Parts: sequence; C-alpha cells; structure tokens
Amino acid sequence: MYALGQATLVGYISRFLSRQYGLELPNFPVSEPPSVKFGEYAIPLSFELAKKLRKPPRVIAQEIVDGVGLPPLFEKLEVAGAGFINARLDRVTAVNLMITRPSAPSDPETGALQGDGSIVSDDSGGDDLRKILVEHTSINPNKAAHIGHLRNAILGDTLVRLLRASGRDVDVQNYIDNTGVQVADVVVGFMHMQKKSKDEVAALIASDPQNFDRYCWDLYASISEWYGRDPANKTTRFEALHAIEAGNNETAEIAEMVSTAVLRRHLETMQRLEIIYDFLPRESEILHLHFWDGAFALLKEKGVVYFENEGKNKGCWVMKRARDPRRAPDDAATTDPVPAAAGPDEDAKILVRSNGTVTYVGKDIAYHLWKFGLLGRDFGYRKFYHYAAGEASDWYPQGHDCWISAETGEAEHPHFGDVFAIYNVIDSRQADPQNNVIEALRAMGYTSQAEHYTHFSYEMVALTPRCALELGYPISEEDKLRPFIEVSGRKGFGVKADDLIDKLLDSAGAEVRGRNPELSAPEHAEITHRIAVGALRYFMLKFTRNSVIAFDFKEALSFEGETGPYCQYAVVRAGNIFRKAGMTPEEALNLRGDWKPYLYGDSGDEIWNLWITAGKLPQVIEQSIRQSEPAYVAKYAFQLAQMFNNFYHRHHILHESDEERKKFLLVTAAAVRDVLIRALGVLGIHIPAVM
Repeated sequence: MYALGQATLVGYISRFLSRQYGLELPNFPVSEPPSVKFGEYAIPLSFELAKKLRKPPRVIAQEIVDGVGLPPLFEKLEVAGAGFINARLDRVTAVNLMITRPSAPSDPETGALQGDGSIVSDDSGGDDLRKILVEHTSINPNKAAHIGHLRNAILGDTLVRLLRASGRDVDVQNYIDNTGVQVADVVVGFMHMQKKSKDEVAALIASDPQNFDRYCWDLYASISEWYGRDPANKTTRFEALHAIEAGNNETAEIAEMVSTAVLRRHLETMQRLEIIYDFLPRESEILHLHFWDGAFALLKEKGVVYFENEGKNKGCWVMKRARDPRRAPDDAATTDPVPAAAGPDEDAKILVRSNGTVTYVGKDIAYHLWKFGLLGRDFGYRKFYHYAAGEASDWYPQGHDCWISAETGEAEHPHFGDVFAIYNVIDSRQADPQNNVIEALRAMGYTSQAEHYTHFSYEMVALTPRCALELGYPISEEDKLRPFIEVSGRKGFGVKADDLIDKLLDSAGAEVRGRNPELSAPEHAEITHRIAVGALRYFMLKFTRNSVIAFDFKEALSFEGETGPYCQYAVVRAGNIFRKAGMTPEEALNLRGDWKPYLYGDSGDEIWNLWITAGKLPQVIEQSIRQSEPAYVAKYAFQLAQMFNNFYHRHHILHESDEERKKFLLVTAAAVRDVLIRALGVLGIHIPAVM
C-alpha cells in the first residue's frame, strides 16, 4: 500500500511537470516526514527545480500542489516550510485497500497492483520476468556441514524467497566441487592412512549412512597431521587429485562414493531448515563434458587469454587484467597485448598452469558461460533427491525433485541455465576469484552478463565463548575474554550444523514443555521445530551480510529482544486474541465500518502509524533485493512485532466497550498479523501454534 501511494504521487507530479514546464522527471526523491501528523510523504523537489525554473522553492511547490490536484488515495497535498510538499493519504481508503488487497490497479498509469500491495512497474523491459539463478550452499562434499555453511544456505534461501515474493522466476542451484583438494584429502585418508579398499569404504557408508559425514569430519581433521609426518605423504594428495580428475580408476570411484554420500547428508541437513534445491551441477561433469575446452576456445578467440613465454608465469595461459594501464586502447584484440619492452605481466591471472591443469577460476569461467547460455554445451541430468509432498516448501506442495548433473541423463528434464541474472552466495574471501570471472565475461564482450552477475558475499560465523563451552569445547581463560572464538573444520574445532540444530531443538523443546505441558508429542515436536528454526534463521539474518556473527544459543532463543521467537510470539499473541474473541483473523478482515473516528487524533495517529508500517512490506522486500541485504526484512519484522506488542498493551481489545472501535481494533490486529506472517515467511520462519 505504501509503495502504491508513492508511485501514484510520483506519477501525477511527473505528468504535471511535463505538461507545465516541459520537464521529464519520471523519478525523484520522496522521503517521510518526522511524524504522520505531517503526512506520509515529503517531497523536496521544489528546491532542486528552483535554479532551473528561476522561482523560489515555495512558489514552485504551490504551483505543483495547485496543478496536480488530488491524486487517488490522497486527502491532501500541502506546502510546508520553505518549499516542501507534504502529502497525506486518505487513511480510511488506505486501510480498506490493505484489508481487501485488490488485484486491479487503482491507476493503470502508476503500475500493476499485486495481491500483496506491491508494485510491478512495466518500465523494466521485462527484465524482472526473466529467469534468475541463485547459487548457494556449495559445500565441499568431504565432511559434515558446519555453522558457516548454515549462514550461506540461510542467506541464499532467503534471497530466493525474496525474489519469488516479488514475482521473479528463480532457479536454485548448489554447486558441488566433487573433484577438488578437500575431497582428495578424505580419499587419501581412506586409502593411505586407513588402507581401506573401495569395497571397504562402500561397506562403511552402507553400515551407517546417517553418520558418514561425521566420520569424514574426523578423518579430514586428522589428514593435516598425517601430511606433516613425512614430506612423501603430501605427494599422495596430488596423485589423488590427478586420478580423480582423470576418472575411470579406483581413486575416482572412491571419491564418487564419498562425495555422493556426504552430499546426500548435506541435503538432509538443509532440509531440516526447509532449504531445498532445484539442481546440483558437479565439477566432475564440467571436466568430463569438456566445458573448459569450449570456454578455452572462446577465450582465445576473443583474445582474453594469452600464452606467457617468460617470467614467473612462463608456460601458463593467463588472462589479461581488465584496463591494464600498459595496454594500448587499440590492441585489446591482439594475442599479446603487453608490449615486449614492458616485460611479462606478473599480475596476470593464471587460467591454465604450465602442467596443463586448469585453475579454479578457469573452470568457473566455463561454468558461468553455461549459466548465461553462452557455452553451447549442456549437462546431462538425472533425478537425485526427492522432497516429499508437505516437506518441500510452500512453493512445491506436491513435492519436488532435485536434479544432479551427469555425463548422460534422462531425456525429459527441466531446463536449467540460460538465465538473465546470477547471484552467487559465496563468502567474502572469494571476492578475487569472483571478480576475475566477471572481468573475463566483460573482456569477452558479454557486458550485460557481467553487469547482472552479483557476488552475494558474507562474513564468517564464530562462537561466543559461552556458546563454545556449551558445545563442550575446552577454551583457555584468555579465550573466555574474547568477543568470539573462530572455528576451523580442518583443525577439528568447529560446530557441525546438525549438532547446532539438535542443541537448539533440545533448548527450545525444554522451554516449550515448561510452558505447555499438555501438548501431545507430535504437537510438541512441531512447535519446537518451528521455534528452533525460527531462532536460528533470524539470528543468521538480523546481521548485515558483511558483519562477523558470534553465535550464542541463549541470545538466539530468547523470547525477548531482537530474536525470531520474539517475532513469532507477536503473531501467536495476535492469534490468541481471535481465539478468545470466537472468530478467525480472516473473519475479522471482512469486518467493515466507519473507521474514520479511530484513525485521527493522538490515539488514531499511533494506530495509523502501525498500519503505515504494515503497508511497507513490499517496499522493504524490493529494498532488500536492490541492495542485496536480507537484514532489512529481518529488522522490519522485528520493528513491526514491537509496534504490535505496544498496540496490544495499550488497547485492551477484548474488553473494549465501544463495539465499533472494538471491530476496528480487531481488523488492525488481523491485518498486522497477516503482514507479520508474510514477512517472517520470506525469512523462512513459520509460526508455531503456541509458545
């Protein structure tokens, strides 16, 4: 609703400026007054136009107010101060609009009004309707997922929910590096440390598939020490790497078994948080289907790579750095753009090493050419994991299949790749490789694709000292004084994702049992799960992406303060009102009356401010998408929950003697409850029946 009012106002003023002054200003700043007493929108446009029109700002503002008239949804436009234009919504009309949520626009020129009150403008050229690819999680399939992976997956899943809530078409992919050094290390651990054969590894997986990722966690933690015992031991890593990349040998077969078993566990772990995927592209197929060969040919054809004959990169194929100051403007297409006198470019990025192996960045360039539909090659596809009906998500009520890449696959499969825009959820330490891929796309002439490639970065997750102690880790007296303790999977000091979820479930379960001892076992389990997941997801989302998180159980699970349970409790509290009133929230939203007496004056301003905040959800979602920051929605949900709790304490709805005012208060509670449910749903947080 708030976005619709702003779009309507901007549209009317823009058309007036065009008619009256011949100025084309389809967009201009619109702010909020310090209080709803002064209106809902403040426009400082007159100050910007003063020099151009050679008139005082206040005169221009008055001309705009007189010339525009009264747009739909508004009750008044007025000049304020030295030239501001304050706009006041018709509060009754706005309230009725929010509780009916019509599907038709009130003014076709301002955009299409969606069912949730959001605006989808038609000036995007259709870009918002093209497919977007979000790649997230992307855990090396060599051991159990840890707490840092949870931040990646929760951020990525929430981004997907934001995009889908705004009407975008999204594919969710989880890239699997099943041929990398981390998998090779675990394979070395099985084959050389433990002297296990392929059949013995297969038997180990079959004997306890649910704990195989934990077994690999411990094995991986011990491999570094084994490498350090004897320099000869480390040569086994490179031998294993080459064997895995080559394929068709026992080492590669063990790597396939290990990575597939661990991958399945990763999907099961993430499903506990209602995080699901559409497609799992694997590095093994990128290699075996010769994606790199096609990309390498294209890179050479476009003059983006060249062979280095001297210097530290001698014998390598390297990528020209974008805007190299030594490169002449007219030699971008030559095969050796760096003048001979200048010497070799020591900062060039290696794509193919002198031994012929392809670097991570090289393979990633090939993969992203496929993502954008520029490679001319495709994966084979086969079904890998099925999310049963009721277990997938709100988007797939009938269940959902997750596909995996293969050298040859099924004839009928969904179409993946060939997308308009990409979001890669990868931690901030990977900024350089991500930038290199973007620069390669730009250098090849794919500027639009480079512009629609977003590295959705984030910082690490650590533990508070209290949390580390609760998890059973011994820490020094010095560490107890630190603000956070870093974790390291390679050193074995880390928090397995499943252990963290289990601990949250135990703590939440005890709280739920103490508050609601009458619950049946299934009811207790469902409510506990929703509170634990809500606590974890909100904690991971309330911090901006580029903040280091120090996780703490007590803080995350608190029913007070900025937490998931606090927001959930506001919705449960609203539900209790309707249970006691003997009506459903949906029935309350159908109540009608003369609301005007309750929307003005000091008490009315306070309630109206709650309505205005509730009407901003679509705007906040779009802001989160534009700025790639889910924390905005988390902060918004907390603010709205706070405002509702204040409203709840100030207005004793069920004891209100004025029946018309009581109806209005019930409508208000139902509307805010509905928005809170939708806001938390975008964060992947569902509401328990009781708390």
